[in-house]
Amino acid sequence: MPSKKTSPQTSPDTERRAAERRVPPKAEPKNTPQPLSFTGEGRVDASPEELRKLISEAAYYRAKQRGFEPGHELEDWIQAEAEVMRRVAARGA
Repeated sequence: MPSKKTSPQTSPDTERRAAERRVPPKAEPKNTPQPLSFTGEGRVDASPEELRKLISEAAYYRAKQRGFEPGHELEDWIQAEAEVMRRVAARGA
């Protein structure tokens, strides 16, 4: 079996150590929700995913409170959205 040829200046150990030193840059995850932040104009900057999650949870608890009676889903969502937006705006005040 033929052995791996190396140049006279480098040995297999030197090549291995050099490869170990080469560390790829850390990749940033894509679509990472950003935390809520508040601007000076009274606006709230939050990721759509974060707001949707908060609204969805609030709507679920509204539906649970009334026994999941069908036909009120839109009303639950609208009230939950208003509630979440009020709470989020209050944090920025």
